[in-house]
Amino acid sequence: MSAVNDTKFQPAVFLLTGIPGQEKFHVWISIPICLMYVISIVGNSVIIFIIKTDLTLHEPMYIFLSMLAVTDIGISLSTIPTILSIFWFNFREISFNACFAQLFFIHSLSIIESAVLLFMAFDRFVAICNPLRYDSILTPPRIAKMGLGSLLRGIGIMLPYPILLKHYQYCHDNVLSHSYCLNQEVMKMACSDVRAHSIYSFFTTLASMGLDVLLILLSYVMILKTVLSIASHAERLKALNTCVSHVCVVLIFYMPEIGLSVIHRFVKISAPLVQTVMGNVYLLVPPLMNPIVYSVKTKAIRARIIRVFVK
Repeated sequence: MSAVNDTKFQPAVFLLTGIPGQEKFHVWISIPICLMYVISIVGNSVIIFIIKTDLTLHEPMYIFLSMLAVTDIGISLSTIPTILSIFWFNFREISFNACFAQLFFIHSLSIIESAVLLFMAFDRFVAICNPLRYDSILTPPRIAKMGLGSLLRGIGIMLPYPILLKHYQYCHDNVLSHSYCLNQEVMKMACSDVRAHSIYSFFTTLASMGLDVLLILLSYVMILKTVLSIASHAERLKALNTCVSHVCVVLIFYMPEIGLSVIHRFVKISAPLVQTVMGNVYLLVPPLMNPIVYSVKTKAIRARIIRVFVK
């Protein structure tokens, strides 16, 4: 009888949400959102093109930057279909399989981007703390292995999520509070026992992004220790200046991610508008800002972009 009741209330689809209370302005709101998508995709594509075509930029720092740009494009493409379908056509329905596929790509790409940010911190650590061994430590084969490892880690951690979610019964309200699917929110829609899933999700987040944040902080502690031992004030500033872009990108990526996770896990009562805004910042802002930050703060990238557009 219980199984029959669960099946009876099983929804056919999830319903996504735009901006609560602002539905009549969705078409106008879609204009800046589209602009953000265009800038992020074009900006990251330009970064990849410049690094690929300029042999002088085939260095570890810029290779990691191209990995970051590829990941940002993937995140943008993962959310474009549902966000624009809501704001343009008010089409809110998404099937179970499409929802599970979307959350898989969003979360796995976020885990991969977290790993790339860790690689970039390691790159700065080696460049400042052990510059004489920089070329021997960050060799092309080793960088390729690091990139492959981050890809396999992201896929391996996230692969059980859609498989588990697919086998749950969903008899609660099927309205999600974002314009795309997230694991934490879909999990709350289930009326099955999701404690094992919740524990797995918590520990995999700690073991991936949590560990990455810890190692990034450790890298910068070591970098600061080395920089403060440099006698020349000008050399200190020069060394620290090479880390500014990465620090900005790390803050842009992790702060919305942490804020959204706290809201979903620990805040029981919060304004829907706050969740929606935080969710959009979490997925729209990092891919938008990363190419801008590196174009402005990295002299080599900036000079080549100017050269391309001047031509």
